[in-house]
Amino acid sequence: MNVLLLGSGGREHAMAWKLSQSSLLSKLYVAPGNAGTEQIATNVSLNPMDFSAVDRYIRRNSINMLIVGPEAPLVAGIVDYFEESNKHKDLVVIGPPKAGALLEGSKDFAKAFMARHNIPTADYQTFKSGELKQAKAHLDKINPPYVIKADGLAAGKGVIITEDRQEAESTLEDMLENSSLGEAGTKVVIEQFMDGIEVSSFVVTDGTAYKILPSAKDYKRAYDGDTGPNTGGMGAISPVPFVDAEFHEKTLNQIIIPTIKGLRKDNIPFNGFVFIGLIKVGSDPYVVEYNCRLGDPESEVILPLLKSDLLHLFDSLGSGLLSEYDLQIEEKTAATVMLTSGGYPGDYSKGKQIKGLENTPKETEGLVFHAGTTTSRGKVVTAGGRVLACTGIGNGLEQALERSYKLAESISFSDKQYRMDIGQDVLVKVV
Repeated sequence: MNVLLLGSGGREHAMAWKLSQSSLLSKLYVAPGNAGTEQIATNVSLNPMDFSAVDRYIRRNSINMLIVGPEAPLVAGIVDYFEESNKHKDLVVIGPPKAGALLEGSKDFAKAFMARHNIPTADYQTFKSGELKQAKAHLDKINPPYVIKADGLAAGKGVIITEDRQEAESTLEDMLENSSLGEAGTKVVIEQFMDGIEVSSFVVTDGTAYKILPSAKDYKRAYDGDTGPNTGGMGAISPVPFVDAEFHEKTLNQIIIPTIKGLRKDNIPFNGFVFIGLIKVGSDPYVVEYNCRLGDPESEVILPLLKSDLLHLFDSLGSGLLSEYDLQIEEKTAATVMLTSGGYPGDYSKGKQIKGLENTPKETEGLVFHAGTTTSRGKVVTAGGRVLACTGIGNGLEQALERSYKLAESISFSDKQYRMDIGQDVLVKVV
């Protein structure tokens, strides 16, 4: 089977690594890929948002399966493009169509979906451009902290949580009046704050059958102690210690099953991942948000725990045989620490040579996934804010973290930075 994987981050390197192990695989192409994917697949200079160019490449290279890694092409309708073209009747596309991707592409759509199907989430109200006065007045009706979310995709910059009333009002002004986030902020969702601990659930579904992947917890803030600005993710762990049988059962019955039934009831087709961002309030799960793809850096801890053949899983998904697929999970723990460029998530420089990549351990103990790298004159250099995911695998969280940090310390590049406290918040609770 010839496979084309779209994307260039740590998620795509982790997926490519897992796909490359499949007995079903003939050729693996990654577009545009990075220095890590280059070692196990053929990188292709394609823009995932240029659907016609992707189309031409699929025809010329006899691609059997297209896997869409990032959210932007999904929200823009890449799945619909191939379904409507009728040029590739046998092409399997992994990812939801535009209607399903709206769960991530529109916060307002997702909240209305949850309300319609009685899925537990925070109370909310939506306001559009021209409704700034009403949005500000709504702040009187809720207790701080104020949670303000841009409706559309905003590259991680669309969520503000603040105790400060003035900051909340100026955020509303920036989005609704000054178009600070462009189209993404022409509509905002104001939510009631939920106090708890976050965890993510990942489901593979064809819209009817589903398989649940290991739980994960990511760390979004830039600095230790969960301080500083939000990022794309500074690290992650999987599985999450506090996700016990009771919490899993509640999540399954109150959120996962109602979500899949809701998609079916609303006639929204789905063929891919539902990433459910949860918060545990007391002993109960609530939905913070949906995403329509695998998370990053969660992929870098979830995929190493799969015993199963990932391509076989996708093939079952595409052929309507998901219900019969036996998903096998390793009874191990994984932790990843993101090495980032100095200044991230603000301004940072690129092109710094990365040293120490040859010192990687056995795959059973640890892996390095490339997130923002490229090759220049035969050397691997930095090419993004998040550069490398250093994943440790162990018999428990403590061992996984120890191996992850050992790996992080063995790799060097100018202005390298990373958090030192990944996993410590839940480690303390289970020791």
